[in-house]
Amino acid sequence: MVRATFGGRLDAAVSRFGALCVGIDPHPGLLAEWGLTDDPDGLERFAMSCVEALVGHVAVVKPQSAFFERHGSRGIAVLERVLAAFAGGPTLTLLDVKRGDIGSTMDAYADAYLAIGAPLGADAVTLSPYLGFGSLGPALDAAVDAGRGAFVLARTSNPEGAPVQLAEWAGRSVGQTMVDAAAARNAGAEPLGDVGVVVGATSDHGLDLSALGGPVLAPGLGAQGAGPADIVARFAGVSGIVLPSASRSVLTAGPDAAAVRSAAEALRDELAAEH
Repeated sequence: MVRATFGGRLDAAVSRFGALCVGIDPHPGLLAEWGLTDDPDGLERFAMSCVEALVGHVAVVKPQSAFFERHGSRGIAVLERVLAAFAGGPTLTLLDVKRGDIGSTMDAYADAYLAIGAPLGADAVTLSPYLGFGSLGPALDAAVDAGRGAFVLARTSNPEGAPVQLAEWAGRSVGQTMVDAAAARNAGAEPLGDVGVVVGATSDHGLDLSALGGPVLAPGLGAQGAGPADIVARFAGVSGIVLPSASRSVLTAGPDAAAVRSAAEALRDELAAEH
C-alpha cells in the first residue's frame, strides 16, 4: 500500500484552506474564560468544541499535549478523542509534544506518536533535536513509513533558547545545522518534504531557509505579538510552506464554536491578504 506523504497532504490542505495553524491549548485561563471547570470534563468540552469549530475550516490544528497531560490518564484519553475526530479528514493535526531522546527511548516515542497504528498518532508532531539531529532517526523513519511528518525545533522565540540555538558549530549556528539537516531529509521530495522546522515568528530568526524544501511552523501569530505583515517579512526566503500558528487570539472568541470558527477564518483571510 502506497501512503500519501505528509508533505503532499499538507500542500493540498493549505491550497484548500490557507496557511493557518490553530493551536488547541486548553490551559487553565482559557478554560475559565469559557466558563469551564479545570478538570477532565471541562477539558473535554473545550477540546470537542474546538473540533466542531475547526474541522474542515483550517489547514492544520496543533493540540498542545502538555495541557492534556496535566489531567492525567483522563486527559490523555481526551487527546486521543481529539486526534481521532480529525483523523482522515481535511484538517491535519500537528501534535505539539517536543519529544527527543536516543536509542530505544526514541523508538518508543516513535511507536507512541508516529508509527502505523500509533495510539497517539497525529499527522505530524514536533520534535526536539538537541540530543543531535541524528537521534531523531527512528522517529523520522517511522513518520515516513506511516505517511506522517515532523517539525524539528530550530530557532524558538523564547530568550532562553538563544545560547543554544545561536551557538556556532563548524561555522554555522546550531539552529542552522538543524535546518540544513532537515533540508537533507527533504531533498528531492515533491511537492514538499515531510520534515519541517519550528522557527518563532516574533523576532528576526537569522536563518537561511531557502533550501529547506519543507514546511516551517511559525508560532507567535496574534496574542504573542507577530502580525501577518511580520510573517511575510521574516519568512520571505522560504522554499516551502510557512504555517503561522495562533492560539489565544482565536480561542478567546469561544466558547461558541461558530465564533471560534469565525475568528480563525478572519485571521486566515488577513494572512492571505498579505501575500
